[in-house]
Formats: sequence, structure tokens, C-alpha cells
Amino acid sequence: MVVDRLLARGTALWRRLTRPLSRWFRTHVVRGQVAVCGAGLRVNGPSPVFGGGAVTLGSNVNFNGMTIHGSGGVTIGDNFHSGAGCTIYTVNHRWEGATAVPYDAEVVREPVVIEDNVWLGEHVLVLPGSHIGEGAIVGAGAVVSGRIEPCALAVGVPARPVKYRDRGEYDRLVREGRFH
Repeated sequence: MVVDRLLARGTALWRRLTRPLSRWFRTHVVRGQVAVCGAGLRVNGPSPVFGGGAVTLGSNVNFNGMTIHGSGGVTIGDNFHSGAGCTIYTVNHRWEGATAVPYDAEVVREPVVIEDNVWLGEHVLVLPGSHIGEGAIVGAGAVVSGRIEPCALAVGVPARPVKYRDRGEYDRLVREGRFH
């Protein structure tokens, strides 16, 4: 019992000491993988970027375990936050007009745009060609396919708005520079 408590304390101390170093390392890896990166990038979990030459990140971007398959182009605005396990795809196999089934060898690239002040909950999947408007929130487990309106709270498969932020309150917080 005493040994268990000592091991638990040692493990907690080890995490507290290594977490900042791990965050620093992951942040610099992602910064080196993307075409453009604003100030204040913070990578709190594993966040590989594939096709990073076509990925642009704004300022105060926070990844908490995000995978980006970005060779079709990804633009993420300022003050973005993601939950763990999120994925963005910008490439798909051609199935319409294909020369084989279920798809052929050609790939279709469609850019993804995520505007300022967007929050993706855990395990959100963003499909090629999607556009998420300013101030939107996408609930955990949602699949974004298409356009999410500004200030919408979108949930489900496919993600659809169920509620909207109070636009006056949102605009006031933005004017006052109150970003998390």
C-alpha cells in the first residue's frame, strides 16, 4: 500500500515534469509541418499533419489530438480549439464517373476552411470540401460534411445546427478580445 502511493506520487511528478517538454516538442513538430502558422500554436496531444504544405494555421490554435490529412488544403483561423481524436480529410477517392468500382485510382482534393473562434468537440470528423463558419461549435462525434453556419452549435451525423450562439454576446466577447 505504501509502495503504491509512492509509485503514484512518482508517476504524477514525472507527468508534471515531462508534460511541458512533450507539448513544446509536439508544437514545434506541427509548426514545421505546415505552410503558415500564426503565433500561439499549442499542441497538447498527438497531432500529425499529412500534406502540411497546404495547411495554414491562424493564431492561438490549440490541438488536443488532431490529425490533418491536408494535401487538398486546410485553412484554420484564429482561436481554434479541438478535442481529442479529431480528424480533417481533404482527399477522397473518385467514385463519380470512376473507371472502377467502388472507386478508381484518381483522388479528388477539396479544401477545408475553418474560420475564426471555432471549437470542435472530441472525435469530430471533417470531410473534404467542408466549411465551418466563424464562432461555430461542433459537438463531439459529429461528422461535418458541407457547410456549418457562423455561430451554430452543430451536432450529429451529418452535423446539423441545433442551436445558435447569442450573436450580440459573441460579438462583444470578440471586440473585448476575450479568447480562451
